[in-house]
Amino acid sequence: MHKGSCLCGAVSFEITGELHPPDACHCSMCRKQSGHYWASTDIPRAALTVRGAEHLTWFRSSAKVRRGFCSTCGSFLFWDPIERDSIAVAMGALDGQTGIRLGMHIHVAGKGDYYDIADGLPQKER
Repeated sequence: MHKGSCLCGAVSFEITGELHPPDACHCSMCRKQSGHYWASTDIPRAALTVRGAEHLTWFRSSAKVRRGFCSTCGSFLFWDPIERDSIAVAMGALDGQTGIRLGMHIHVAGKGDYYDIADGLPQKER
């Protein structure tokens, strides 16, 4: 079981099962919402339990995706592809050590010009 929360603790969550290697998204939307690139792990929806959901606000960033954040402190917690059986959870919101490592970079065509990706991991343009 893995646990996590937003910065203020109004929203907390638990994940049952194994975590998959996260990806780092460099698209302009993730960079604008997170302040840099955003690292997340995809999990089955059924593996996620959220407490304090009344403090969770959803922003529909496209026709297929909504982004969940704490309405109290603003922490960006979830990237939700509405028509899939999975949801992405922010790696930075997890408590303690996860035992996994970053697996790849995605949407690198949209990355900022102020940093380099030099870790040798796979990179997908989109």
